[in-house]
Amino acid sequence: MAGGEAVAPLLEKAAVYHEGCPGCVVEQRKVLNPGVPYKQFFHIWIIILVSSLPISSLFPFLYFMIRDLHVAKTVEDIGFYAGFVGASYMLGRALTSTAWGMVADRIGRKPVIVFGIFSAFLFNILFGLSVRYWMAISTRFLIGSMNGLIGPIRAYAIEVCRPEHHPIALSLVSTAWAIGLIVGPTIGGYLAQPAEKYPKLFPAESLFGRFPYFLPCLCISGFCFVVLISSIWLPETLHNHKTNKNEDDAGESLVHFSDPEELIERNITSTTKKNLLKNWPLMSSIILFCIVCFDDMAYTEIFSLWAESDRKYGGLSFTSEDVGQVLAISGASIIVYQTFIYPSIVRVLGPISTARVATSLSMVLLFTYAPITHLSRHWSSIAANVVSVLKNIFVVSIVTCCFILQNNAVTQDQRATANGLATTLMSFFKAIAPAGAGIVFSWAQKRQQAFFFPGDQMVFFLLAIVELVGLVWTFKPFLAVPE
Repeated sequence: MAGGEAVAPLLEKAAVYHEGCPGCVVEQRKVLNPGVPYKQFFHIWIIILVSSLPISSLFPFLYFMIRDLHVAKTVEDIGFYAGFVGASYMLGRALTSTAWGMVADRIGRKPVIVFGIFSAFLFNILFGLSVRYWMAISTRFLIGSMNGLIGPIRAYAIEVCRPEHHPIALSLVSTAWAIGLIVGPTIGGYLAQPAEKYPKLFPAESLFGRFPYFLPCLCISGFCFVVLISSIWLPETLHNHKTNKNEDDAGESLVHFSDPEELIERNITSTTKKNLLKNWPLMSSIILFCIVCFDDMAYTEIFSLWAESDRKYGGLSFTSEDVGQVLAISGASIIVYQTFIYPSIVRVLGPISTARVATSLSMVLLFTYAPITHLSRHWSSIAANVVSVLKNIFVVSIVTCCFILQNNAVTQDQRATANGLATTLMSFFKAIAPAGAGIVFSWAQKRQQAFFFPGDQMVFFLLAIVELVGLVWTFKPFLAVPE
């Protein structure tokens, strides 16, 4: 034991560091400070949070925004048009995410992250000022296509910490993302239409009276601006020097032998350094990720539309504030769950078994939504909070497991591109999901008297079918792990 402790420091010093290389500076810091990098983790958490806020902040008021834009001929058609606004963001992100990942692998993570935050700041303001349907769709598309930081920030989270802290890093990524998708609707729900809700503060003839959906977008953009300024001090993690292969291999071997876990990771990832599309452990985990995100995006849009629609159509007749409150409670529960409960669960069950259990429970949960409409106002509010908390906990568990599987399937020099590829494919699925969900929701509300799953029961039944496909995918031969 003592001999091993004496050898380890000598082996770690064998690593070669290049002066002026930001990646080498980060590597040195990890050797000198083996603990959890709380400062870097907090910065990553804030960046992911701010980049996710624009995605879902519109859902509580999208129903009313489409109504006020006067594009829907009937009330039942609002969901149809709302779906395309939600889909435009994901379509933009799908078309550019892989390219942004390649840029991050070539020039660095920091430039892509900073530009992504700036684009979210700018185009989210323009979305809040939309007075035409085409303007709303266009600005949402630009927010998605210009913000390419999702893939690089996942790679960045892995690179600022030692391997033993990777589960915490990826848990932070999914937690911040999930909380952003909850806090965003909370902001949108409470701050949209301020002239109607807070007439003493915002008169009808004021700027916020003429643009009723500008205030939540302005607040989120203000948050983006603060994080944009703080990103000036964000350290780069990409190495900018040409590496001598023999020297690098020898140095890395010495370093990783000092830590058995790092040696195992080295052996695993060395076998996967090839064409990403031929890397089946990576691609199979990305496919599972896409299935889960498709279902979650469809659910996110359907939940708000269902909760705000009239009870005669099978909804809950909630206001945008009611929906925002439900989602805020769900966000708080995710923080507690991911911080104190999830790490223990994944240590015991492993990422694959955790994903299977969460998917199975989520499927069962979906069949409890439709009956909530028959409860009284008080009890329906309590039930909506309970099912929303559980559903979001299940989703964030599966997504975090997918992150772990994806990042374990590639080497560092492919990590941003791999995460960009995952974001691209996932965004295609998320682009289809809101449009499809809006169409299905509109159709379901017109079949209230049908015999087979009438009304909104059909919507939740179809969501459960998608989750069943995801559950099947977690088994061999579909899902693979690196050997």
